[in-house]
Amino acid sequence: MSTDIIEKLYQNYGILADAKEDISKHEKEYLEILAAVKGSDKEKRLASQFIAKFFHSFPNLADQAIEAQFDLCEDDDVAIRKQAIKDLPTMCKTNKEHTQRIADILAQLLQSEDATEINVVTNSLLTILKGDPKGTLAGLFSQIHQSTDSEVTNEIVRERCIKFLATKVKQLGREVINKEAEELIIVECKKILEDVVAEEFEYIMELLTWSRLGKTPAGKKELVQLVAALALTPDDWHPEDPEYIDRIIQCSQHALPLFSTQVDSTQFVNFFCEHILKNWNNVATTEGSDIKLELLKIFAEMTEFCGDLENLQNKVDTVYDVLMNYLPEAPVEGETVNDKPKADKTEDSKTNAEPSLQFSHVECTLFALHSLCRKSPEVLSTDQAKLKALRLRLQYTARLTQGYIKKLKEVTNSKKHSSEMSEENKLKITALNTTSNINSLIRDIFRTPPSFKSKVQLSFHNKKSEKEALTVRSSEKETDSAGQKRHQPITFDKGEKESPEKRARSGDRNLKMYTPPSGKYSSRFTGSYSGRGRGGYGRRDFRNNGAPFQRRSNY
Repeated sequence: MSTDIIEKLYQNYGILADAKEDISKHEKEYLEILAAVKGSDKEKRLASQFIAKFFHSFPNLADQAIEAQFDLCEDDDVAIRKQAIKDLPTMCKTNKEHTQRIADILAQLLQSEDATEINVVTNSLLTILKGDPKGTLAGLFSQIHQSTDSEVTNEIVRERCIKFLATKVKQLGREVINKEAEELIIVECKKILEDVVAEEFEYIMELLTWSRLGKTPAGKKELVQLVAALALTPDDWHPEDPEYIDRIIQCSQHALPLFSTQVDSTQFVNFFCEHILKNWNNVATTEGSDIKLELLKIFAEMTEFCGDLENLQNKVDTVYDVLMNYLPEAPVEGETVNDKPKADKTEDSKTNAEPSLQFSHVECTLFALHSLCRKSPEVLSTDQAKLKALRLRLQYTARLTQGYIKKLKEVTNSKKHSSEMSEENKLKITALNTTSNINSLIRDIFRTPPSFKSKVQLSFHNKKSEKEALTVRSSEKETDSAGQKRHQPITFDKGEKESPEKRARSGDRNLKMYTPPSGKYSSRFTGSYSGRGRGGYGRRDFRNNGAPFQRRSNY
């Protein structure tokens, strides 16, 4: 029986192929081919090829043909499924009105657990995407929305469709993705953001940033507003919830590259000041990661592109309070001090009496304060008592920092001619940039009145090569190679040309500079530095304003 059917298929194939008259008269033969999808494995493979080859010749049987081919795509035999999936693009090559439906079928097939089958599905999707971008995208987005709206949610299909869009659309580029298709992507991605989890959020933001929205200031402003709608929810503020804090961190990280002189970060800075920094002691922390440092890094970067702020004084006071948490108290004058500084993560725990200086935290908070005060330099001088207290701590901080810089230069200068540097030495170079930034920012606050003209690049964004960084930091010249005057770093070593009293003129005249014992400070120093970049946090659910979400397994 099987042999007879196969022979009949070949016979019908020959009839259709050789037909000179109107091929639509041979519907009976084509129907026999469609019926073969219920036959043996050989019959199914032949039927798959014949159905696709003559699909365009029988428009009246289009629905039946698509259903028959779909049956083959769900066959128990993986070889038959792959054959049917490969043949699907042929069915819409000249019949673009069927592209959306076929794309929808292929999208459902992405849930397969067979890696080779997924590759076949992906290749078929790419084929029809190149032939009809808008139709294919419409089918994919339709399946994404159905996977969410249906009673039985198929999250695997949704995840993989979104991942396919984020990765393959950008690869094809604008030679394939025309303006009409791009507009569809933007509209549908905005809908997805209304109900999205963290993994999906990252993919969708990548896709939207690739689109025209990421190319113009107006488009970037629109993207910032989309991110703000997910991240900045003051009515649902939960500082004690690590997942909520993670959501703010991840959303803010996607917003950071969008900020510029034309796209301000004012909305985010306001939220950070009024909610996060205001409740700094209540912000949830996660074991094994410094979430507060991540928040400070993000906040520091945001302030660089902040516009005009309402109640600037209140926001400066809030940042001031956070900064004071990280600045060590200056010892009482005349008291013997074991002023050995410690880096962010030190292994030395011999005594709790030694001053602990978290350089990265100080750099970020001081940078943010400096950026906000630049908008109204007199805002820091409003309360002279607070300014005096700040200067006293900054003065002591500068003393500790100088000792650390001296020790770091000894290490990095000895390694600057090495062709390769260890990770530890690279961290020391970053630490050197951090401490140098702190000194530059402190110098502005000690001017009379305080001014905020210095421009520094945050150490964790320093793009200079290690060789350039070493050269800049080790140079003590007053002028650079271009003949421009350089700022002399704050120094507390003996033997300087300027006396401590003269250096203190730019600050409060009632404050006296601390002078460490000669030769003892650097020889006693054994601190280390540990830094880390942003990111690396577990993904969280953005649905329902931060409500708990279901984690999705990787595939």
